Amino acid sequence: MDGANVIKLPGTEDKKSAKKRSKPSGFDPEKEERLRQQNLKRLAVLGQEDGSVKRLESLVFGAEDELLERLIEEDGEERSSGMMLLQEEEEEEEEEDDSGGEEEPRQQLQPRKAAWVDEDDELEEEVDMRQRHRSGLMKGATEAVMSTQKLQQRMKEQFQKSMGGTPSWAQTSDHKKKKKKAYDDDDDDEEEEDNLLRRTGNFVASSESLPSGILRMKKCLHANSARPSEDKLTSVQFHPSAQVVMTAGIDQSVSLFQVDGKTNPKIQSIHLERFPVHKARFSLDGETVIATSLRNRMFYLYDMMEGRVVPVPSVRGLNEARVKEFSVCPDGGALLLTGTNGYVHLLTLKTNEVVRSMKINGDVSGVAFSHDGSRVFVNSEEGEVYVWDMSSSRCVSRFTDDGCVKATSIAASLNGRYLACGSQAGVVNIYSQEACLNSSNPKPLRAVMNLLTSATSLSFNPTSEILAIASRVEDEAVRLVHLPSLTVFSNFPVAKRKFVYRTSCLDFSPHSGFFSLANNKGHAPLFRLLHYPDF
Repeated sequence: MDGANVIKLPGTEDKKSAKKRSKPSGFDPEKEERLRQQNLKRLAVLGQEDGSVKRLESLVFGAEDELLERLIEEDGEERSSGMMLLQEEEEEEEEEDDSGGEEEPRQQLQPRKAAWVDEDDELEEEVDMRQRHRSGLMKGATEAVMSTQKLQQRMKEQFQKSMGGTPSWAQTSDHKKKKKKAYDDDDDDEEEEDNLLRRTGNFVASSESLPSGILRMKKCLHANSARPSEDKLTSVQFHPSAQVVMTAGIDQSVSLFQVDGKTNPKIQSIHLERFPVHKARFSLDGETVIATSLRNRMFYLYDMMEGRVVPVPSVRGLNEARVKEFSVCPDGGALLLTGTNGYVHLLTLKTNEVVRSMKINGDVSGVAFSHDGSRVFVNSEEGEVYVWDMSSSRCVSRFTDDGCVKATSIAASLNGRYLACGSQAGVVNIYSQEACLNSSNPKPLRAVMNLLTSATSLSFNPTSEILAIASRVEDEAVRLVHLPSLTVFSNFPVAKRKFVYRTSCLDFSPHSGFFSLANNKGHAPLFRLLHYPDF
């Protein structure tokens, strides 16, 4: 029989391969039937017989019903095999997790051995730490000599400190696993933190109050280092709005400096002929400087906006031989001049004349305004304090400073809570202003006895948390009092050599960021109070 007419049946290998054949994607019997009919018509046109085609299909694929059953069976086998594979993979993962927990302690119990050991490392060698390149690793004078092992450990600690911890490339696998677990635990916390970004509001709490005991401060270059005074300074004051400080003294000059704590450059300096300055103050708006002398009835007004110095030779209605002490009224339009025989005079700056006068018993030793300017506290040398109402010029209260023999100074806090009275004995009594206004015999909240000589200068800082007290009779006689606790800061002044000397004036910057004083050496030492962020 001719080989061309013989049709070979598929063997067992062909059957196996047919079983493994995957199911055609998107199989549609109706569509397949339509295609088959179209192919039959085409074959009929070409002269082929329908019977031979059917025989060929039945031999290769079998009957139509058998083909459909075989495809359905293959689909079921694939699904079952897939489920079995998934179950096997899950079982393998569980076994790995169980085995991993057992292997970790084994790894910890059996550390890896070093690949190579140097015998010289085991020798104990002493290293001289006093050399320049090693001195930074010493923590004390007792570590002048250190072993090599300890030096290596110290260098390792310093490296980790400079890197902010152990770098990732130097971390062990166990450390990395713990770190990764910590990151996973922090995911919930990060989600809670993200909620802060989804709403608005004030999340920053107010700064803490000034702590007692130690005052964080930094000594800066002298405020007047660009032009030191040739004689003693009598006045120092910060500008009420600009970052400027003014100094004045016996050398007949008034100088202005910019305050930066580093160079403090000079802005301007004016010379007043034959006029040693006893006291100089800014006006309330900061545009004018008022300066008085020691033995002169005349005083000067320096207009900084126009750069013009205006002498005021006499004051209408003032029967005083000299104008020496004064205070700027809180309303800014007047001065309160201290006269003799217990008089204080109110002078208006518009017309430079006295509009009214008030009198106390004894000589006036100090004047202080209340925070709103409605009251003025006048301290007599006899130790009595008079409280005057500025609108009516009447004495509304009067009391005796506790234990005072001769008064020397007085100051009131800007928050209206405290009143400080200084005496010749060096005692500074701190009162409550409310008690002074409502009682004829108030008791001091605290008597500060840290000065041994006359308390000649008192000054509250703008936040009313610090009271600066000083004496011009003795060197280094300056103390800073913490008002909330009524205790003295222990770290001021502390230095190996003198730098404060005899202080005649004290002042704080508008936001308490700086503190300065005027001494008898012609310098104005400047200090940065680190608790306060602003000037």
